[in-house]
This record gives sequence, C-alpha cells and structure tokens, in this order.
Amino acid sequence: MKITAVESLQWAEYPRLMVVRVHTDTGFIGLGETVDKIPGSKGALHGTIAPLVLGQDPLDIEGIWRFVFDNIMYHGFAGAELRALSALDVALWDILGKFYGAPLVHLLGGRVRDRIPTYNTCIGFGAVDDYRLWSADGGANAGKLARSLLDDGVNAMKIWPFDRFSERSLGQHITHDEIEQGLAPVRAIRDAVGGAMEIGIECHFRWNRVSIERIARALEPYNILFLEDVLPATNVDEIREVGRKTSIPIIGSELLMTRWGLREWLEKHASQTLMTDPVWNGGIGETRKIANMAETFGVPLVLHNVAGPICHAACLHLAAHIPNLYFVESVRAFYQTYFPLLSDYHDRPNPDSTFDLPEGAGLGVSLNAAALESHTLLRHVSEGAGLAAGRRAMGDHWAREEIR
Repeated sequence: MKITAVESLQWAEYPRLMVVRVHTDTGFIGLGETVDKIPGSKGALHGTIAPLVLGQDPLDIEGIWRFVFDNIMYHGFAGAELRALSALDVALWDILGKFYGAPLVHLLGGRVRDRIPTYNTCIGFGAVDDYRLWSADGGANAGKLARSLLDDGVNAMKIWPFDRFSERSLGQHITHDEIEQGLAPVRAIRDAVGGAMEIGIECHFRWNRVSIERIARALEPYNILFLEDVLPATNVDEIREVGRKTSIPIIGSELLMTRWGLREWLEKHASQTLMTDPVWNGGIGETRKIANMAETFGVPLVLHNVAGPICHAACLHLAAHIPNLYFVESVRAFYQTYFPLLSDYHDRPNPDSTFDLPEGAGLGVSLNAAALESHTLLRHVSEGAGLAAGRRAMGDHWAREEIR
C-alpha cells in the first residue's frame, strides 16, 4: 500500500480548522486535523511534508514520522511543520485502523476505561454562546451557564475572567477592583450551583508572576479545580514557584511540543498536571509517548481539544487507553453546532460528564458528503510519486537536495 495523495480541506465557516485526508492506492482514506495558524500549517503540509511521504507505505507510521521529523528538525520543528505532521500522523493511524478493521483504541493496546471524563471550555460558536453567558454583564449569567451545562451532563467548566484586564498594564499589574470583577462569574457559579460544578481558570499566560500569584490568592476560597498556563511555558522554574505559592493545582502546557519539549517540565516538577494536544504535539503516537513519560513521574494528563470532530475522536480514543488521564477538554459550542455539519459524529456527554468512544474502525468518524460538496470548501491536493519514496533515514542532507 502506498500514499498517493495528501489533501487539505478548509471551509470558510471554520477558518481555524484544517482537515487532512491521506489517500492510498488501495482506496483507504485517513482523516487528520489541526487547528489555528492554518496558513503556515497548510504551507508546511504541502510544501515540506507531502513530498516526503508520497509513495511511502502509510502503515509504517513510526518510520514516516521519524523521517519527516528528522527533516524538519533542520530548521526548527515546533511550529507549523509539527502541526502539519500531527494532522498527517492522525490520518495515518486512521488508515491503520481501517486497514485492520479495528478501532484506534485497540491499535494502541486497548482500554483502561470505558467512559472519558470531560470539562467544557466555555467558548461560543453559532447558536451556543457559552462565552457570552459567563463574560457579559459582569459575569451575572455565569450561574445560568453552569445550570445549563449540568443539564447537559457536564459538571466541570473552564473560563478566563481575568484576561481582559491584562491589556491595560500589559500584564504587569492587576488592581484590587479588577480582581473583584474577575471573581464575579466565579461567585455567580458558586451561588447558583454550589460545589456541583468544578471550575477551572485559564490564564493564557497574560500576567507576570506577582500578578498571577495575587489572582491565585483571591481564587483560593472558591475551591478551584486548576489554574492553566499561569506564565509562558518557557518559564518552567517560575511556573513551579507559582505552584508552590498556591493550593490550586497548576496545569500546563499544550504550548510545549513533543516529548522533548515537555521533558524539562516534568523533570523540574513544573505542575501537578500535564496538558498536551494531539493535533499540535506530533500526533497520536507522540501523545502516547508523552503520557507514558508523565506516568513515570506520577503526573496525570489533560488532552487539549479545541478543534473539530477528528481531533475530538482522537482524544477520546487516546483517553480510553492512557492510564494517567485526568480530563479531555471539550467544547459544547463546537460539538453541538458544527461537528454534525462536517461529520457523522453526533455524540453528547453522559449524565456523569463523560463521553463514550466513537464506534467503527480507525477514529470512527467520517466526513459528511454535503461538507465535501460545499461551495465554501477550499481543497488543495499534493499527489504523485514524491521525492523520497521508500526512504526511512535522511542521511546526508546536502547529498539529496531534492529532500528539503
């Protein structure tokens, strides 16, 4: 079996999303995906990665991944190229599952759990405007949002009520009044539903250490589930010190790519919980390696998941397999609105704030015919023999100028 084409799909309605289809000479088509900064990822996919993988056997996932990674390492690996490689890798695992007629979780080695715990990141999209409910009117409607999520079976949510204040001082100083305003939606949630709803706080590394520690002190009476990305992920020692100053667990960071990017984070015990994203970090295999590495440190894992139905399905399969899973992030505003428009994924959480696995071979998700025929679809295809068919090692970079 050979890879005959690498295809990217973009819809005008979903500009953050790029779906990747990997075609083979046997008719199997694998689905992958990445999210955000799509122009760079698309350029890397078609300009750098596709020429390396066309003509390769798609079942040789580890060999293809290593070959591509070795090539992109020459010019820095942790940006657009890695996001594109992540999407390709997910598609290759999907092909593997379809070839053997097995779900992804079985290819990984089977389940350790049947239901996947989730929290809702309160973004808005289309008719489901969870963001407005917690952020508008001084957070007065955050309690209404919490009740709505509980009605939908979700008992954990993430908001970012302090971010908007960072612009005034470029994150250098937060005032007492700004903290009080930031606490308003947290109080509204607690007043409305008490401890029935877990609350995570995203910080988006907007603040310096003195400000984030002040925010953490103000949040401590509310039994917060976690603080995420309290400082830029490159400041590992400072993040560890923030964690020592607060009783609230720290989570980070999906912004560190591959197991090598996360090694120092774990060695220095930067946070109590690790977060990574399968459509950014290198893909399915890399996520499992990161999870295994974290497990040796006794650190649980959150799977960052703010893309489309393909990433969502990949996260669920990984989560069913990974022993040290903490949560899979999910976005109600996405899976209730555009997931069914793009794909045959229609699942909702169970009453205990868990997801079931998609059924079927590979990821268990297919694109809808209507989405593939949409007049807003932008399709780009790389096809042909490729420049490196059959190669598994890069060798002398300059001796093979066509491999670049």
